[in-house]
Amino acid sequence: MNIHSASEASEAYIALGANLGNREATLKEALHRLDQHEAIEVLRCSRIYETEPVGYLDQPQFLNMTAALRTTLAPEALLQVMLEIENQLGRVRDIRYGPRTVDLDLLWVEGQTLDTPDLTLPHPRMMERAFVLVPLSDIVPQDQSGASLHSKLAAALQELDGKEGMRLWTSNEWEDGSEHSGN
Repeated sequence: MNIHSASEASEAYIALGANLGNREATLKEALHRLDQHEAIEVLRCSRIYETEPVGYLDQPQFLNMTAALRTTLAPEALLQVMLEIENQLGRVRDIRYGPRTVDLDLLWVEGQTLDTPDLTLPHPRMMERAFVLVPLSDIVPQDQSGASLHSKLAAALQELDGKEGMRLWTSNEWEDGSEHSGN
């Protein structure tokens, strides 16, 4: 149920991944395209991590990161913008969990719980995946509205196996030059 009016901004968290082409440049281009949308502002970005593939293993390693957005779009409309950006950047969906130029997943939207055929919020598997949890913990604040999400992330990270398959690739500074301090 949406507790915000259509014009009121919400904070959202997304995951970005890429394992084909110039992975880092593609992630940055996806962020740039999101930020250029009139109803989306990129607030914070995590560091970038190189990770082992999950599911379909016969493919190159991924670069993964997360970003915090401020948006006036409803979750379904934000998802559509993300899918359009994937298509613009050459995303092809032929193998489930297979190689991709870019993957954008909507993880969480402030005040929103959804379960539709196209979108479930919060993302149903985000607390099971190190390649989401580790970068997400870089950007979720420990105070105010993020407090409950932050504590859930910390608990999930304590329980999770597979963090050894992740390596810090690079810090990522968003255009304003301020990187949110990690934990």
